[in-house]
Amino acid sequence: MQSISKKTIKSNNKGVQVQLLGMSGVLAMTLLVAGCGSNDTSAAQDASNTDGSSKNVSLLNVSYDVSRDFYKDYNELFSENYQKENPGSKVNIKQSHGGSSKQALSVANGLQADVVTFNQESDMNLLVEKGLVASDWKQALPNNAVPYTSTMVLLVRNGNPKNIKDWSDLARNDIKVVMPNPKTSGTARYAFLGAYGYGLHQFKESPDSHVKTDGFIRDMLANVVTYDNGARAATTSFTQRGLGDVLITTENEAHLAAKDFAKGQVDIVYPSYSVLINNPVAVVTAVTDKAGKTDAANTYLKGLWETPAQELMAQMYMRPSNEQVLAAHKDTLPAITTFEPVSVLGPWEQIMDTFFVDGGRFDQLAQVK
Repeated sequence: MQSISKKTIKSNNKGVQVQLLGMSGVLAMTLLVAGCGSNDTSAAQDASNTDGSSKNVSLLNVSYDVSRDFYKDYNELFSENYQKENPGSKVNIKQSHGGSSKQALSVANGLQADVVTFNQESDMNLLVEKGLVASDWKQALPNNAVPYTSTMVLLVRNGNPKNIKDWSDLARNDIKVVMPNPKTSGTARYAFLGAYGYGLHQFKESPDSHVKTDGFIRDMLANVVTYDNGARAATTSFTQRGLGDVLITTENEAHLAAKDFAKGQVDIVYPSYSVLINNPVAVVTAVTDKAGKTDAANTYLKGLWETPAQELMAQMYMRPSNEQVLAAHKDTLPAITTFEPVSVLGPWEQIMDTFFVDGGRFDQLAQVK
């Protein structure tokens, strides 16, 4: 697998650059943005302000923690190609990253995001309830506004010295687990739900009868040595601080860690049964309509379904919605057995109320060591 760089993106996508930009011709003289990268909230807030000129519009993408590497490269790809088709105009996107639910709360509380790219539908539903995202956001883009998916895997020390093979091993009394905090991180909720769904499947239980599953999860959570605020912070705790024997994280984050953050220090274990992660995106129309940026924001998000972006997703170990692109990367994105949380546990509102509200099942099963 090649590493992602400007050179790689150009060579891989030479034949499809025009397709990506075909949507954006109508915006030729409307977009000018000043920079890209991951920034704190104050810098991100500034990125969403217009300068009063009809030619100058800046976009702020508020996203979840471990998407930063993909969107950094996607922003460069989108902007570079746009400028080629529209000389004199520039597109550049500011980014803000953190735990998905924490990011959603920031937008709900006033952070002026133009687009949001989350990893959990419930975070989007919060913004719909606040009147910030249109209620028909799923219909505004293909695949119910999910350009790619992922799953949860287990990252272990090089050589897998604790012989961790599946979720069940995380409940052993000799295992120390690292994961983010389900109260602030969408990735952490998927970690919990992945293990919980496995328990129901393994013990042949149901959401209404789950005694053995609860016992398994209680033992697993008793082994957690740190609950970090976001998935990238949990990766840092595992790879750089040396905490734990296993990190529960997304497939793409695990591959990036094995390739870059902790090359030669970690191995990836695919559980026998894991959770499907949908990564929804939407325009924050309450912000963009007022600023006259809705067309620009839509163009940016629609580009995620074009072949260059789908290829980039696969190179970054995300599972693109384009099945042909996904199949071309089967060596690094193998076929897996997954379940959708809403198919097993009910709608997201029910999942949140059952598991993740204060005093919910996560709180009941978690133990402070």
